[in-house]
Amino acid sequence: MSNNGFLPDTTILIDFFRGRKEAADMLYALVEEGPLACCAVTVAEIFSGVGPDVLPRIEEFLDALVYHPIDCRTARRAGLYRRDYQKRGITLSIADTLIAAVAVEKSLTLVTKNVRHFPMPELAVIEYS
Repeated sequence: MSNNGFLPDTTILIDFFRGRKEAADMLYALVEEGPLACCAVTVAEIFSGVGPDVLPRIEEFLDALVYHPIDCRTARRAGLYRRDYQKRGITLSIADTLIAAVAVEKSLTLVTKNVRHFPMPELAVIEYS
């Protein structure tokens, strides 16, 4: 586990906002071990699919997280991940490589349903199901 906290992927956050008990239980357990974080990609993905009825709840929740901006170094790492895995025949999205790069750069543990989207060996990952 990382000392710097956890970066929940959009998958667990969507389940949390939809009221899925497993997602809430996992997030509450993680926050006992370290802070929860977000980045531009997870924020954009969350807001791209929300209805106006949950908007205030999402804004309040995200305000409680540690926000990690994506700087040039992090974007570079994401681009290199995508390039290097593409050479191996593995196609990763820019969104996923940016999330992975934030987690690695900030020493965060990524929490995701989609472990196969994050094959980087240096990335600490907890699978959420």
